Amino acid sequence: MRRSLRWTAPPAVAALSLAGLTGTALPAQALSTQAPPAQALPSQVPPATFPSALAAGARPATYDVVVERDVRVKMSDGVRLLADVYRPARGGKAVPGRFPVIVSQTPYNKAVPGANMTSAYLVERGYVQVVMDVRGTGGSPGKWQAMNPREQRDGKEIVEWASSARRPWSNGKVGLYGASYGGLNQILTAAQRPKGLRAIFPVVPMGDAYRDVVGSGGQIDLGFMPLWLGAVAGLSVLPPTYTGSDPTGALRALQDHVGNIGEFQLTMLFSALSGGDRAFDGPFYRTRSPLTVVDKVNVPAFVVGGQFDIFQRGEPMLYQRLARRVPAKFLYGPWTHLQAAGPALGRTMPGTISQPGPQLPELMLRWYDRYLRDVADPALEALPPVRYYENGSGTWPAAAQWPPARTGYQALRLAGNAAPGRPGRLTTGAASGGPDLAPWTPLSGLCTRSTSQWTAGLAGLFGTGCETDNSENDRLGLVYDIPVRKALRLAGPVSAHLNVSTAAKDGQLTVRLEDVAPGGRATQLTAGWQVLSLRKLDKKRSVTRNGLIVQPWHPYTKASARPMPKNRPVPVDVEIFPVAGVIKPGHTLRVSIQTGDFPHLVAPVPQLIDSVGAGIKVWHDARHPSWIALPVQR
Repeated sequence: MRRSLRWTAPPAVAALSLAGLTGTALPAQALSTQAPPAQALPSQVPPATFPSALAAGARPATYDVVVERDVRVKMSDGVRLLADVYRPARGGKAVPGRFPVIVSQTPYNKAVPGANMTSAYLVERGYVQVVMDVRGTGGSPGKWQAMNPREQRDGKEIVEWASSARRPWSNGKVGLYGASYGGLNQILTAAQRPKGLRAIFPVVPMGDAYRDVVGSGGQIDLGFMPLWLGAVAGLSVLPPTYTGSDPTGALRALQDHVGNIGEFQLTMLFSALSGGDRAFDGPFYRTRSPLTVVDKVNVPAFVVGGQFDIFQRGEPMLYQRLARRVPAKFLYGPWTHLQAAGPALGRTMPGTISQPGPQLPELMLRWYDRYLRDVADPALEALPPVRYYENGSGTWPAAAQWPPARTGYQALRLAGNAAPGRPGRLTTGAASGGPDLAPWTPLSGLCTRSTSQWTAGLAGLFGTGCETDNSENDRLGLVYDIPVRKALRLAGPVSAHLNVSTAAKDGQLTVRLEDVAPGGRATQLTAGWQVLSLRKLDKKRSVTRNGLIVQPWHPYTKASARPMPKNRPVPVDVEIFPVAGVIKPGHTLRVSIQTGDFPHLVAPVPQLIDSVGAGIKVWHDARHPSWIALPVQR
């Protein structure tokens, strides 16, 4: 017998206002200017769990699975893309009848297990799944151009093909499924409002192609972009599964794919690293950014994000925009990219924090059952719109929105005199002291959480300890500390307003927010980056709360670049990606500042030449105050 998923919001959560962020003072009792008493390093937080009330049993499998390989689907320009169709079966034969359909689009080759976005879990429970190689990848002919307008149009057309009454296995109702690339193209497809689409469930989707991943803060992502482009290239030059039956077509597809590596992947990397057009934001990235079209989505959406994911920034933004217009929910966990994507596809990466129920496939099933099978599910409707993991407590608070309505912003100002190995102070009082010199250390960042995060979680598998302790890296720059004497809860985007100077024309700031335990372990909660020459601020597009810019927006265009005035302090606003955590009593809240974040980021050649050898001074006197804006939970 199927059990219902039940959850009752506690009074404090049920009473949350749906209004925007409100200003609130930082609880003075939470912070102390005195050093905390020495304590032993606390034991590791046990695996995070969802509340036990959420652990409802999913309906059981009732079918086997059969697959029809390499179905050719004709697009409006005449190109025939390749799809596999998975159908419910018994006794090795497809069950007759019409079923709701799940559509997935992958650039990672539909023939490669673990990368092909397939879900036997859903097919076994009465769904047909169509998995298509996007144009120029896997078995599909053409040249891959990474989410360009033609590929986006293909997404609309495959949904309408799958929902057509001409498909004898389709009841006309379609949902979209997939993680990462298979999550972001759900939004790009749904924004075109294809006939038959009823719901989407994007897992770790990108929001902004430039700001989320390619050019964080204005430098180029060396940790993930070559890895990703290389993976697409490598999986696209595998012989198509139809090589034996159609060797001529397979050879033609492979020729397109191999030639495209130089035309697209290598050209893109060279342009970005040499300081060409791809090093800056512009139409190329705007066209490929789901945030530019998300307001056109008109179907229910369940977004899953990771707080240490490469798309950590964009996921909550997508949810915010979706929640204004359609039924939407948001799950924001403590995952890297692969840790979040794996469970969504029925696989688990090492290091994934335990989820004793419901698993992501169960949540997906309930979501699709509700909107594709029209099965009433009051318990699903009663789930809070937002569940996020709170780092430091191991709990999953509920909220009616993101950031939670109880979030308010307060500035902590930099004070004292910091130097490498000697902390400065954070204070709720007046700025004082400085300026402090952060030396030019372009290779800083190697032993930090950034290395794991921006290799999608791969670097974290080696167990070096760098993912959970930044203390050695902190010695390569400046840190500013404030002891915490009452639990300090943070949830939302963070920003830093720094007055800085340099003898060079350019430079880069890396700003980390860290939780320092009594034993000295510095756990990075989040970070942000900003190239000095790209500091121009668009105040109209920046988010302001309580008189503070809490989410700065920079154009990052070639036209917006301006060199630094030599040795003269200027204000620079650094967008720091969202945080969700609690700083416990006896711990220390730290802001750490360095001039690099390698191997995550590397400067394009012209930018590097303009930065070589020069450190950055951080000013924080009364005339040039510097501060960090924190999202504090009331």
